[in-house]
Amino acid sequence: MLYIAVLLLAILFIAYRRYYPVKGIQCIRKSEAKELGRTVVDIRHYHDVRDSISIVIPYAYLKRFYSEIPQGSVHLIAGDRVELNLGVRFLRKKGFEVRSYELAACESKGKKGVFDYGV
Repeated sequence: MLYIAVLLLAILFIAYRRYYPVKGIQCIRKSEAKELGRTVVDIRHYHDVRDSISIVIPYAYLKRFYSEIPQGSVHLIAGDRVELNLGVRFLRKKGFEVRSYELAACESKGKKGVFDYGV
């Protein structure tokens, strides 16, 4: 019975980290983040990135190369919401202030707002 409880807690913890939305970060475009003086970090796969304006560190390599990101406000570009949640939680744990994001998987209509899963 104890093993089942521990296994259930582990599954809940993993599901929380991956799928529960991170609150309090804005959805803005990369150009607006640059104007605000934020460091743009792209955590998508290398073959998904079309420009080299931002710092490109895929999520799989983030643990190894997060020290290359300058401290301060960060704008995160992710491929999907799961990658965004994992990236934001990791960078916040390492002391970065993730203030905004942009999802590359969905077309943004230039709308500012707080992260919302109601789409």
